[in-house]
Amino acid sequence: MDPVTGLNTIRDFVRFGASQFRRAGLTFGHGTDNAFDEAAWLVLHALSMPPDLPDGWWDSCLVPAEKLRVEAALRERIGTRKPAAYLTRQAWFMGLPFYVDERVLVPRSPIAELIEARFSPWVDPDNVRRVLDLCTGSGCIGLAIGNVFPEAEIWLSDLSPGALAVARRNVREHAMEDRVQLVTSDVFDGLVDVPEFDLIVSNPPYVDADDMADLAPEFRHEPRLGLAAGRDGLDIVRRILAGARSRLTEGGVLIVEVGNSQPALEAAFPEIPFTWIEFENGGQGVFMLNRDDVP
Repeated sequence: MDPVTGLNTIRDFVRFGASQFRRAGLTFGHGTDNAFDEAAWLVLHALSMPPDLPDGWWDSCLVPAEKLRVEAALRERIGTRKPAAYLTRQAWFMGLPFYVDERVLVPRSPIAELIEARFSPWVDPDNVRRVLDLCTGSGCIGLAIGNVFPEAEIWLSDLSPGALAVARRNVREHAMEDRVQLVTSDVFDGLVDVPEFDLIVSNPPYVDADDMADLAPEFRHEPRLGLAAGRDGLDIVRRILAGARSRLTEGGVLIVEVGNSQPALEAAFPEIPFTWIEFENGGQGVFMLNRDDVP
């Protein structure tokens, strides 16, 4: 990275960081989609400033110690190719902060838009009493659901002990211990003696073998267990479809993200009437099924 001589303000360092990130050929997609926003995230974090910094502060001058901290943060992003969220140990999902580290994927699912809309028009909010976040990772989906359905009981399940440890920390930080259950489960196998759910939501592993082989360095820092799903990306989704019906209440709804594996899923299950959800804020590959349509 070039020397930072002549840089003084927050704006200077963000502009400089964005230029260096582009020159280094970094890949984005873990909370930001461009070099400028990524640089702003790291610069503001290094300065212990909020991400929504008021405009009048951008021309504030940095003292020498602050310049060193900012430069170190920018250098680490380039040198390690780790997503900014792993460097700051924080990611945002549906406007809520979550602790993250390399044991979990960085939250970025378009399902956040659905949660914010309380799953309208696919779900009757008055009938959401029990929710399962399957393959929960950091717990962000389930806890965000708990935020918009304050009376609902939430189950977070995952196969990874590390992921569940991160989720447990986020449960504490969001003060939801009284209505959130954490369960070690390989898809549905560990969910014994639990009630049926009105809503099952999952962002499972769905990356196929070809896409796994082509992952950029930033994505290789994420746990393979949370990404890889066999040759066609459907290893886990097949198991979800096979077991979901018996886990849903009458009138229950299943919502699953499959991303780029959507064409493979449609080809593998042409008889299933998937409803593919359209998003205003970007994103694709999320389907909805009513219980009666689950095979």
